[in-house]
Amino acid sequence: MKLVILIPTLLFCVSAFAQQKPDSVRQTTIVKEDFKDDWANLHHYAAENKALPAPGAAEKRVVFLGSSIFEFWKQKVPQYFADHQNYLDRGIAGQLSPQLLVRFRQDVIDLNPKVVIILAGSNDIAGSTGHVTNEAIMDNIKSMTELARANHIKVILCAYLPVFEYPWRKELRPAQSIIALNKLIKAYATKQHLILLDYFTPFADSRDGQKAELTTDGVHPNAAGYQVMAKITDEAIARALKP
Repeated sequence: MKLVILIPTLLFCVSAFAQQKPDSVRQTTIVKEDFKDDWANLHHYAAENKALPAPGAAEKRVVFLGSSIFEFWKQKVPQYFADHQNYLDRGIAGQLSPQLLVRFRQDVIDLNPKVVIILAGSNDIAGSTGHVTNEAIMDNIKSMTELARANHIKVILCAYLPVFEYPWRKELRPAQSIIALNKLIKAYATKQHLILLDYFTPFADSRDGQKAELTTDGVHPNAAGYQVMAKITDEAIARALKP
C-alpha cells in the first residue's frame, strides 16, 4: 500500500524538477506601467522636470505651456530652443485646457519661471474628447492666470492660430469659434493688463484659415510658420521681462 502511494509522489517530484529551469534560461515577464489614471499626462515631463536644475540668480526662465503647436515646435525647429536655453517647452499634443490646468503646478509653477506663455483652446474646440464652450475654456485660462500671478509669474496669453478645418474632424467649421475665443482672450488680457501674443493675425488667410506657405496641414505650422512665431514670441517675452 505504501508503495502505491509513493510511486505517484515520486513521479510528481520528478515532473516538477524537470520543469525547473536555471536562472539563465528563465524568461522574465516585464510589466509595463499603466498610466491610464494619469489623465493630464503628468508623467510626460516628470523625469525632465526632475533633472532640471533650479534657475540661476540671473536666469529669466520662460515656460511654453500648450499642446501640439508648442510640442512640435521643438521637434521641427529644435535650434530655436537650443538658442534660448531659458525657454522650456512643455507642450503635449492633443491636450485640452483642463489638462493644462492640472499640469500647471508641475510643469509651470514648480519650475520657477519668470514668465509663462499659455496657448489653449484648439483641442477643446476640435471636440477631441468632448464638446465644451468658449466660456469653459476661458475659465481654465483664468484659473491658470490666477495661479501664475499668485506665484509671481508673469503671464502671456495667446490668440490662437486660425484653423479653417481639422483634418481629423472635417465636419467641423472651427474658424468662427476660434475667432470668438480669441476675442474673449483679448478682452480678458486687456482687463487684467496681460500681454497678448497674437498668433492669429500673421497666419490668417482669406478664409480665416492658415496661409498655405506657413502650415503643414492647416492646423500646425511648418518651419516657416515657426519662424514667424519665433519673432513675435521673442518680442512678447522681451516686453514681459521688462522691469
